[in-house]
Amino acid sequence: MQKIIPQKLQKGDKIMVIAPSRGLKLIGADCRQIALERFNQMGLTVEFAHNTTDDKWNLLGTGSVQERVDDMMQAFEDKSVKAIFTVIGGFNSNQILAHLDYDVIRSNPKIICGFSDITAVLAAITAKTGLETYYGPHFSSIGMKKGCEYTLQNMQSMLFSDEPLELKPSDEWSDDAWFIDQEKREFIKNDGFWVLHEGEAAGTIIGGNLCTYNLLLGTPYQPKFEKDTILMIEDDAESYPQAFDRNLQALCHQSDFKNVKGMVIGRFQKGSKIDRETLEFIINNKPELRDMPVVANVDYGHTTPILTIPLGGHATMKGSKIIIQK
Repeated sequence: MQKIIPQKLQKGDKIMVIAPSRGLKLIGADCRQIALERFNQMGLTVEFAHNTTDDKWNLLGTGSVQERVDDMMQAFEDKSVKAIFTVIGGFNSNQILAHLDYDVIRSNPKIICGFSDITAVLAAITAKTGLETYYGPHFSSIGMKKGCEYTLQNMQSMLFSDEPLELKPSDEWSDDAWFIDQEKREFIKNDGFWVLHEGEAAGTIIGGNLCTYNLLLGTPYQPKFEKDTILMIEDDAESYPQAFDRNLQALCHQSDFKNVKGMVIGRFQKGSKIDRETLEFIINNKPELRDMPVVANVDYGHTTPILTIPLGGHATMKGSKIIIQK
């Protein structure tokens, strides 16, 4: 499938916010206001899709399947919209995949950015259209009052510029409930990337949130591991060692996994109980990973700050050095 690279953002552009997973009602007023101000400071105007409103909140905390599909298609069909940001993640964005019009999406390529449960949407769009998507902050993520500088700087570099970017570890990170209390924060000194396997590799970036990505195995919505793939994955606090191990093994069992040449793993939340020693054991216990470079504790996933990663883009790995071609 031919790769499609969306046009980069410029000052004056409009973005649209949609809720393909959990709804807008979940986001506090202070978070919304900070996010709006930050996007405005970037020179961007923000519009919410027709059904992305507080009242679209059912038993599972989302709008209906049709409402969420309508908002996605509204965002792609609107020629004035240059980028799409998701409100937040959740649990059920995979409900909408069979109902999207991928021909319309292919004919109206633009940036779409989110993470966690949004992995299902990003992967499906890439698999069905060839469009490069972005695994990065939600609209709500930009509403973090403190400790958002790294996230903002990287996102702007990825979405406004074509220049290659070498990923650098943040100075500090957090895994606190910032969305509940914007003032009570705990920041931890970052000990940098963990090189679990030395080596060099280059290829197309595929991945996202591991447990969500695995929901797509065996479906038309799973991007193929084509020749020379860099697998970039992360998981949340529910990914305790046994769960991460078997979810990763499920990927290793895929017939095209032989095309994966390197792996980059995002930082684990404290609740996962996965430290460097545990992760090294899991990685070293898999013959499928024996000969590939593996780097972990990278700044993306469910801790903050959050990198923006182009799924479908190109990455090179050499030791702890990771360079993204956008």
